[in-house]
Amino acid sequence: MSSYPDFQAGILALPVFDTHTHLGERGVPVPAQNVWDILHCFWFFRELVAAGYPANAKDLPEEQRIPAFLDAFAATRHTTVNWVVRRIFTDLYGVAITDESSVRHADEAVRASATREGWCAHVCDRLAIRHLTTNFGDRPELAGLPGRGCLIPVRLGLDWPSLHWQLRHSLDRLDADRVAEQIHQAVAALAAQGSRGVRAEVGAFLSCPDPIDVLSPAEPTANEIDRFLAGRLFAALAVHGLFAQLFLGVGKDASGNASPLPNPGTVTSLHGVFKRCGCDFELVIGTAANNVDAVQAARIFPNVHVGGMWWYNFRQSTYLASMAQRIEALPACKSALVVSAARCIEWAYGKILFIKTILAQFLHDRWQRGWLDEEEALRVAREWLHDAAARRYLAKA
Repeated sequence: MSSYPDFQAGILALPVFDTHTHLGERGVPVPAQNVWDILHCFWFFRELVAAGYPANAKDLPEEQRIPAFLDAFAATRHTTVNWVVRRIFTDLYGVAITDESSVRHADEAVRASATREGWCAHVCDRLAIRHLTTNFGDRPELAGLPGRGCLIPVRLGLDWPSLHWQLRHSLDRLDADRVAEQIHQAVAALAAQGSRGVRAEVGAFLSCPDPIDVLSPAEPTANEIDRFLAGRLFAALAVHGLFAQLFLGVGKDASGNASPLPNPGTVTSLHGVFKRCGCDFELVIGTAANNVDAVQAARIFPNVHVGGMWWYNFRQSTYLASMAQRIEALPACKSALVVSAARCIEWAYGKILFIKTILAQFLHDRWQRGWLDEEEALRVAREWLHDAAARRYLAKA
């Protein structure tokens, strides 16, 4: 029987398929350019501000910013994301953030690595990160990471509001056929490029539990148009063998900020879509309130799969609860676990390290309690970390 350190080492060595990142978006370099690219990442910056860090810290001179950061850093030391930040610096740079000099030392190290040939590949190889998915752009390549990028676009080259307006105000019912053909051609072009899926904005689909194939001759309502567009998109995806990646559980709150939307009906309202449409769906969840509903949907519908944990769902407690729900109810091949949402490669490392660490603890506990043996635990881990996603995301040979 393997010891826990040996078992953990086995998990850390398994290949990883990251199903959602922001790497390379808008021309931003893949590696962090300075220490603040890591310390001010959205995931951590919100926690720092909650601990008293100035919301305008990015505009402050470093003589003021660094002491304020260190105070907030100490105040959040117990959080999941603080652990991630500390591991990024100790593992990748050999720096422990403790005082002002260590922050400046870390900055020097990050600036040096940003221009180092092979740095991004080195970071990935530390955790066997094989593929990193982006949603924006027209090609999967990531600078410094040849062969590791994967594109699941969020846009199809279609102006959805314009199509909606066209259908709402047109007097020519043939326009519906033209719109359907535009959608079909856009999906066909995507398939020809080698992509296996598309990230579909889910807002409109929540109001159309029963997508339709044909618009009525009378003037259609906004809801009927939503149902028609959803039906045509998912039908085209099914024809070309592509899947839809749906992001659920995060939206704008009353203040205009992106916040978790813990509506327990979010997933169940899509059951009609899952049943009616022939394409596969992957559910990426941003709030703990929807985790078990996603698992239930994947159990009920053969074409539904559970994706990674996103935004405010990225915590030890939610990961452990979701892993328990998944392993108790789903074949491992229906669950892709890794979403880093990283904006630099160092954050992909830190968040994936966290996921693997939690996964090793969870599966070792299950093994020790007799629910599965070591071989089965490693098989589940391989599916969750890489293989389940690879089957859906990688272009067909």
